[in-house]
Amino acid sequence: MRILSRALPAILTASFAAFSFSQQPPPLQTAALESHEGMTVSAKPWLDPALYKQPFPKKSPFAAGLIAVQVSFRNDSNETVKVALDRIRLTLHIDAENLQELNPLTAEQVAELTLSPHAKDPTARRRFPIPIPTGSGVKSPRDKDWTAVQQQAQNAAVPTSVVAAHTTVQGLLYFDLQGQLDMLTSARLYIPDIAIMGKNQSLTYFEIDLSRPAS
Repeated sequence: MRILSRALPAILTASFAAFSFSQQPPPLQTAALESHEGMTVSAKPWLDPALYKQPFPKKSPFAAGLIAVQVSFRNDSNETVKVALDRIRLTLHIDAENLQELNPLTAEQVAELTLSPHAKDPTARRRFPIPIPTGSGVKSPRDKDWTAVQQQAQNAAVPTSVVAAHTTVQGLLYFDLQGQLDMLTSARLYIPDIAIMGKNQSLTYFEIDLSRPAS
């Protein structure tokens, strides 16, 4: 059975000084990673509230129960590839019969949930799986606070879906865990679609176990 919660598609396109392009591949030892066919994908969930202070100096998505996953796409091949960012899923294996899939959030959705009056406490314990919200119909006004969080989320997101040969693209993906951080013990980041540009050819999918970071 598949259970969805606030599962909304995302297209994360922006640039940020700390989350951008690199000609020199950064070290990946601190993140869970998978590598094949000349492509290395790493992923590191941000579980420390202090990590959010630089990209989100005032209103933190983490305080609202959202989680950011820092991802890096390193292309060591001679071909330019394109990552279908909107098809990435955070899969949560609740038990042998239940799998929950979360879509990445857009910057607009991050702002909406961060400023929601029903924001969740990330340190509170809740029952699994993530409940399907009924919603109160109350939305955050698109004021200067909303605009600030939306721009901050966009600036820190993965800046592009295109990874040129011998370059690295990195940034954040956002997911709504509703504060249930314990669910990351069964989480995998599923990246089903990385295509070689100019060719009718795709790489094998990536599925990164976030519960077992590389040492």
